[in-house]
Amino acid sequence: MSNPLIDKLLESFDQLEQCISVTREVLAQKEGVPVDVLSRVNQYSEIVSRQRGLAEELRAHLTSQNWEEVGRHVRLINGLSTMIRDDAQAILLGASKLAPAAKSDLIV
Repeated sequence: MSNPLIDKLLESFDQLEQCISVTREVLAQKEGVPVDVLSRVNQYSEIVSRQRGLAEELRAHLTSQNWEEVGRHVRLINGLSTMIRDDAQAILLGASKLAPAAKSDLIV
């Protein structure tokens, strides 16, 4: 069953996945990018994949009006989004602490 909110959520995951893909490509072309940064960016794709699964489960719970599970799934999806946001901010903070010459090489 189609649900406009879930459809919009899945579209936002598509956009996020596209951003992750572009970031991965740009970082792959740069020299000196720490391996752990590349690994963390790759993990974002895994997290978004998990969010997609949770969104499909959320759709089913909305259809069956299982409000307890709806709330739980919303919290899980939000928590995973927060993990990506916080980790990306930490990566950017680390990049901003680099020397000015090195910093310009990491700007995407």
